[in-house]
Amino acid sequence: MSTEAAKLRLPAASAVRHARGRPWAWAAGAALFAVGAAAAGLLIGPVDVGFGTVIHVLSSHVLGTHTDASASQQAIVWELRAPRVVLGLLVGALLSAAGATYQGAFRNPLADPYLLGVAAGAGLGATFAIAYARGATLDGDLLPLAAFAGGIASVSMTYVIGRAAGRSAGPAAFVLAGVTVASFLTAIQTFVQQRHADTLQAVYSWILGQLDTAGWHDVLLLLPYAAVSGATLLLYRRSLDVLTLGDEEAASLGVNVARLRLVLVTAATLGTAAAVAVSGLIGFLGVIVPHTVRLLAGGSYRLVLPLSILVGGGFLVFCDVLARTLMAPGELPIGVVTAFFGAPFFAVVLRTSRRT
Repeated sequence: MSTEAAKLRLPAASAVRHARGRPWAWAAGAALFAVGAAAAGLLIGPVDVGFGTVIHVLSSHVLGTHTDASASQQAIVWELRAPRVVLGLLVGALLSAAGATYQGAFRNPLADPYLLGVAAGAGLGATFAIAYARGATLDGDLLPLAAFAGGIASVSMTYVIGRAAGRSAGPAAFVLAGVTVASFLTAIQTFVQQRHADTLQAVYSWILGQLDTAGWHDVLLLLPYAAVSGATLLLYRRSLDVLTLGDEEAASLGVNVARLRLVLVTAATLGTAAAVAVSGLIGFLGVIVPHTVRLLAGGSYRLVLPLSILVGGGFLVFCDVLARTLMAPGELPIGVVTAFFGAPFFAVVLRTSRRT
């Protein structure tokens, strides 16, 4: 092994030594948490469906076995609850992984998946779709496609503006560029909403986040983006430990900091934009989950990223269960539930960061 390669491995190895407990134990616990959340999402609802019935219905659709469940029970489990649970797992995993990645790439403990203007761009895209294509928006793919395109376009604008500040400005330039782009796009969104006041309810319903319209079509729409984003972030998770040392230190170890940050931010943004496109804006998830994982398991991204994926998916499914049971038969927007947990948590993180 060359001297440069040996040096490059030192930060990651040092970070692993700061892990609390055995990594496999944390991974097993996170996996059990995600499985428990999925079971709760399948079992809990206004219609009582027993555990045995759920297992039989899932087996019949996945393995082709025979089931004695009625047609209504099969529809409830397979057409309503199962896709909602799977979509919650995917969206929660993507937003949590993106939050952890942004926090490492920009060395900012308060960074979240919407840092670079993804939320504002997706919101503007969704608003355009709802305002100008009402007939085809909610029944087809136009709304998620418009939101996805808006999110990607806003991040591209942020990247161009941030690069214009020069390398000397560091990662802070991209954060400030994201704030600038988000403010500009939010102003345009407000103007469009004022011109089409009859669409306010539909727009705000999407902005507050929702999984209640989830179907297998939404899952299949999100799955390829989730696979690419998740695989890329997991592949580069050791490099995030190097970035946390600072740009100069990372460069001295032979890392191309600009290229590495671009790869990480692009993968995280791709996952965020895809998640937002099918679920709306679900806030605070990218702050709550990574910080909880670091608090419990340690700060190495070799452990933080995979645990954030598992815990984030399970946490969002639990939030969705609360959203559809607290005011049954009505439903709360899932973004309201995550904000209820996230706002106090964000305040605690802010105070802790200030002390640090």
